[in-house]
Amino acid sequence: MLVRLVQCAYRSVSRPSMQFSFSCLTAPRHNVTLLTFRRSAPILSKSNCKSSQCLSTTSRTEDGILVYTGSLATAVRGVKMFSYSTSGASLILMPQILLKTGLGVSSIALQIAFTGIVGFFTFLTPILLHLITKGYVIRLYHNPDRDTYTAITYSVFLTEKRYVFHQSQVKIPAVSKMFTTFYAGHEGLLVNPDLFLIPHDYNHLMGYDKPFTFKKENMDQG
Repeated sequence: MLVRLVQCAYRSVSRPSMQFSFSCLTAPRHNVTLLTFRRSAPILSKSNCKSSQCLSTTSRTEDGILVYTGSLATAVRGVKMFSYSTSGASLILMPQILLKTGLGVSSIALQIAFTGIVGFFTFLTPILLHLITKGYVIRLYHNPDRDTYTAITYSVFLTEKRYVFHQSQVKIPAVSKMFTTFYAGHEGLLVNPDLFLIPHDYNHLMGYDKPFTFKKENMDQG
């Protein structure tokens, strides 16, 4: 499962290529030629969509329109539940192990060393899994009226956690990261572009359908 998650992250951090077009406009009276520059949105598939048109039109929920469903949601939940159960079993069996092996009556230093090693590996796996998967989006909803998104992820207790953010809050990392496709405010989220129901939904989320200018903030985002 972890290998599939890494592959999903690798595909998501690869930015779609951007196409640029130049055109010349000549003023009739003053004989001045103007050069215009425009960046077109990345194309995931053939589409004639413009701006916020052609977005998903599936049935609405209280969170908005479902535009994305993560394929590894069940696997992530199952692996985390297995990790939590094995860690809990280790904590329960630790006193029995100390008594059966005679470590319970040994020196305090030996007890501390044994407990520390077992406890380290007991808590290391769940913490590591949570850090890797905490930003994995299992569902993403879009409200086209407000242009807001609701991202559903798993919390540390395997309950669904909601992040509500506006499209203007989406920031693309300057350097591609393994488990982060974009930032919603300060929260890093991971999605797979291939799993969006309509490709233009991904372009709109990432801001690829916005007109490009030579302003400093746009150059920094690019």
